[in-house]
Amino acid sequence: MESNVFDTARLPNSAVKILVAGGFGVGKTTLVSAVSEIAPLHTEELISELSVGVDDLSGIEGKATTTVGLDFGRITINDSLILYVFGTPGQERFWFMWDELAQGALGGIVLADTRRLESSFAAIDFFETRGIPFVVGVNCFDYAPRYQLSAIRAALDLDDPVPTLLCDARNRESCKNVLLALVDYLIKRAEASAPLLDARR
Repeated sequence: MESNVFDTARLPNSAVKILVAGGFGVGKTTLVSAVSEIAPLHTEELISELSVGVDDLSGIEGKATTTVGLDFGRITINDSLILYVFGTPGQERFWFMWDELAQGALGGIVLADTRRLESSFAAIDFFETRGIPFVVGVNCFDYAPRYQLSAIRAALDLDDPVPTLLCDARNRESCKNVLLALVDYLIKRAEASAPLLDARR
């Protein structure tokens, strides 16, 4: 997908804030790191024995660090569009920070893991409740089960317009495609709402 297919004039401004949310250990920090053109900001800490009985490490037993604040990166799509990408902490005890991080966000990415699809529901509910448009990126972990996108969409109970695509959070081009899919979705929504706004004037 090439960035020049987007008419960025339909976006409200040239600097767009994007929020990446999802369950604990789905790859949010990895995605921000892979796609950012600047040295990304991370607030990671080592997982200690204090997490035992608090954080669910089922399926991600090898995870050694966790985001306790946010991840931040930036990517320039073209001369008129820069995306500022904010990654949320995944553990439930840090979800209170999501509202603060969502302030000013134009859209979101729900990063999903087929080994633990249920961990995506909180992020989906978060965006839907606040009316923030989002896409779903299914992070293809090594040795994780592979499913048809239609089956994943059904399992997540997604509305028809919500774009869903496979990705590899370690690969910059793959992550960029997820971001571009979100930008495309935002533009289409803006174009669809423009006639309604004109009719009300």
